[in-house]
Amino acid sequence: MALAFAETLGDIEIVTVDSMQVYRGLDVGTASPSAAERDRVTHHLVDVADPAEDWSVARFQAAARAAVADVASRGRRALLVGGTGLYVRAVVDDLRFPGQDLAVRAELEARAATPEGLAALHAELCERDPVAAARTEPGNVRRIVRALEVMAITGEPFSASGAGLDAYPEPVFPVRLVGIWCPATVLDDRIARRVDGMYADGLVDEARRAAAAGWSRTAAQAIGYREALAVAAGECTEAEARATTVVRTRQFARRQIRWFRRDPRVTWLGGPEPDALLPALLECCR
Repeated sequence: MALAFAETLGDIEIVTVDSMQVYRGLDVGTASPSAAERDRVTHHLVDVADPAEDWSVARFQAAARAAVADVASRGRRALLVGGTGLYVRAVVDDLRFPGQDLAVRAELEARAATPEGLAALHAELCERDPVAAARTEPGNVRRIVRALEVMAITGEPFSASGAGLDAYPEPVFPVRLVGIWCPATVLDDRIARRVDGMYADGLVDEARRAAAAGWSRTAAQAIGYREALAVAAGECTEAEARATTVVRTRQFARRQIRWFRRDPRVTWLGGPEPDALLPALLECCR
């Protein structure tokens, strides 16, 4: 739909808002646009980092805003496409991301890895920043560690960074936000077919190559690769891996929907045939 939208209007370049399509070599598992698709429409922020790199939301924010400015400087318009909710907010909203202290982070991660360590860190977060704690699942190691790391760096509550995700202010540049939905049965079928296609296109070999070359904690979170590596290691059957990947993807899709449904600025278009929504999308964005 994004390609058809861009080709119909003619002055559009796509900025991919996806936390995993930034990585080179993770094409099958992330559904990265193909070379032929990128020939049809110019894409930004696809294949810009090695899997061994940690690609942070702050780094993405800077790169995406630079891409949007570059597109505008040439008299064209940027179409932001993707479903990584925090990345979308980071581009269009005034979210601020404090720096990093890798030594502090390593110490916190070591504490989290000990028996009862994660529970103790979560309790510390509850005491020092109840607002951030209420937004964080007790088992979310990465977010708990990050919150405590930021507080160690800044001396301020983690929840004080920017306006926060619970606020939906005017975007930092003119933008229209449109969400595409389809019935759960249609979505579930599309996900199942997508996973089948991933395995048919060589997901197991791609996962094996990426793991052998080394990948960051961020890249390793891409859904489907853990299961594919289990197949490569003989730890489960391909059928079991496919089923697990389908379940994880459906769960992720539900979280995406909940995330964007909270944003009152999003105009929703949908129906049983989402691919037929192009006319409505064009009308919405004229």
